[in-house]
Parts: sequence; C-alpha cells; structure tokens
Amino acid sequence: MSGPSPARVPVPREIWILVGASFVIAVGFGLISPVLPGFAQSFDVGATAATVVVSAFAFFRLVFAPAGGALVQRLGERPVYLTGLLIVAASSFATAFAQTYWQLLVFRSLGGIGSTLFTISAIALLVRLAPPTIRGRVSSLWGSSFILGSMLGPVLGGLIAGWGTRVPFVVYAVALVIASLVVAVGLGGARLRAAPEDADRPTLSVREALRDKAYRAALACGVANGWANLGVRMAVVPLLAAAVLDEPWVAGATLTTAAAGTAVTLQITGRLADRLGRRPLIIAGMVTSGISLGLLGLAVAPGIEGATALTLLLGLSLVSGIGAGLVNPAQQAAVADIVGNERKGGTVLSTYQMATDVGVIAGPVLIGLVVDLAGFGAALAVTGVVAVLGGLVWLRAPETLNPAATTRSRAST
Repeated sequence: MSGPSPARVPVPREIWILVGASFVIAVGFGLISPVLPGFAQSFDVGATAATVVVSAFAFFRLVFAPAGGALVQRLGERPVYLTGLLIVAASSFATAFAQTYWQLLVFRSLGGIGSTLFTISAIALLVRLAPPTIRGRVSSLWGSSFILGSMLGPVLGGLIAGWGTRVPFVVYAVALVIASLVVAVGLGGARLRAAPEDADRPTLSVREALRDKAYRAALACGVANGWANLGVRMAVVPLLAAAVLDEPWVAGATLTTAAAGTAVTLQITGRLADRLGRRPLIIAGMVTSGISLGLLGLAVAPGIEGATALTLLLGLSLVSGIGAGLVNPAQQAAVADIVGNERKGGTVLSTYQMATDVGVIAGPVLIGLVVDLAGFGAALAVTGVVAVLGGLVWLRAPETLNPAATTRSRAST
C-alpha cells in the first residue's frame, strides 16, 4: 500500500482536542464516583436505592442511544457532542443542589441522556476525522485519555469531598462547560449547527451494516466486552476482592491494577491494530480477558488464602486489564472501518454502543445471581466463557483493515 506508514501519519489537531476533552470528562466522572452512593444514602435511603441512582444513569444511556444516533445523523456530530456535554454539566450542577432522593434520581438520569449524546457523537467524530491508516492509534489515544482520567478522578474526588459531598458535582459541571467551550472553538463550530458539508454525506443504515459479518461480530463482541470488562469487572470483582481480604483498600487496588494494565497496553495496541489488523488483537484480547477473569475465582478457592490469594487476585486482574487494552482500540477501529470517513453512521454507532451497554447492565445482574447460587468460582467462570465466545465470533468475520473497505461496506459471503 502506498503512502506514509501509520507511524508517520500525523494525528489531526481536532483529534487531540477530543482526546483532551475525553480526559477532562473522565476526571470529572471519577470525581463524583466515590461520593455518589454516599450522597444518595444521605437522603435516608438504603443501599438498594443508592445503587439505583448509579444504574439509572446507565439505563438512560441505553434507552436514549437510538435517538442519539438519529440526532447525530440529522444534526451532525459537533452540535450533538456539545449539547450532550452541556446536558451533563446542567445535570451535575442540579445534582449538587438536590434536596430529595427523587430529585437526585431525576437529575442523574438526565445526565445519562447527555452522556449517550456526547459518547456517540465523539465516536462518530473520531470515525470521521481519523485518517484510515491510524484509526487504531487514534482509538488508543482516546481510550488512554479516558483510562488515565478515570484513575486520577477518584483520587481528586476523595480530596475535594473533604469540602462537602456536593462540591465534586459543581466542579464536574464547571469542567464540562470549559471542555465544551474548548471543543466548540477548536472544532470550528461554536454555533450549535451541523457543518455545511454534512448534508452531502451518504448515510449507512443499520440494516445495511447488519449485512456485514464484521459488524455483526462487533455487536456480539460488544455485548461480551461490556459484560466482562466493564460490567462484571466494576460490579462483581470488587465484591470478590472483599471476600479475599476484607480491607477497604483491596477493591480499589484491584480495579486500579486492572486499569493500569489497560493503560500500559493501550500505548502499543493502537499501532499494532493499524499494522497487523483488527481481528488478531480483538480475538487475543477477549481470550486473554476471558481466561484471566474466569480464573479469578481461584482467589477464594478452598486452601488458597492470605498472600497467595491476594497475589492471584491482583495478578489475574492485571492480565485481564491487558486483555481489555488489546481489544478496545481494535474493536473501535473495526467499527470505524465499517462506517468509513465519508458516510454518516450515527445509528450504526449508537447500535454498537447499545450492544455494549446491554452487556454492562445485564452482566453484573446475571453474574450476581450466579454468585448467590453457586459462588464466585462458577460466576467468574461463566464470565470467562462469555468473553472468550465474544472473541471467537470474529473467527468467521472478515478483517476490516483493508484499503478497499475503509469507505464502503463489505458484502456478506
């Protein structure tokens, strides 16, 4: 293939702006994560009601995703992105001044609508602005910014919460307003309207995309990835950590170890995805995640305790994080290949986001039931199988890193 190598193609300035905004968003989300459950319980509700506030955000992301994709196609990426940021900012600011539990629930739920708007439009912007030969690299940059922000946010949130549990929500709102201004100016579209050239771009429908085996594989893998690497890791693994050693720092150390594995891996996987292809990294990442998560139950197996159990917990969490770092940029780049730079694919992207969110929501609930019925060993083994199967579906799908496939669909065979 002619032209500069992926390593030499420069990352567009607009991509760096989106990466910076992603970092700010992740830091802000991390600011409120440690204090939100306790803030909810301050309204004299139990643990279940407190977790509903957290789940409502994800639920509204899922429900509003189809409308978000349609808005991206109708209005363009930039206005929807900015609107989403401002909705979340308003939601966070209102949350800071909630006077009842029900006000808190409503304000947080509205934030989920804004979140799905800027998430889908951000991915659409990355698809549109990233040169095809460095899509994996761009996905790694974007993912790295979010991971690093997610690691820094809770630390800052814990410090800011010393001034009051409402303060982190105000800080998050202000940070989002600043980020939206930077994005509006940096992307050359301060006015909330579509770019003039948007009207001339053809649209890729979900029906057309579903004829592509690669897109169907991406949807199935998205469910499995959301189930294992996002849902179960965040909701069930901390419970396992408490069972291994009932100390407050253990759950945080486990999640941080996994996040560190992902962050380090992301520094190289984007370039590999642009050189070797998407399929090898997706399959390797899902299989690695599946095996390591499936074996995590050994940390509470009979006869394993103390330092051995803790070493297993942290070591396997690190490996699972490496697996997530392998799959995420390659999977996102594959979806970008399917849509291409020249077409609108808002509903295609929102459907992919919905598949991931289904896994995030359903995985912890179903695996939590398995934990209650059969214990952590069986529950995590099931999670491991789901993740491995999510990777293996790509064995029958075509490789999307193909110069002829970056701007058109590949017919199903």
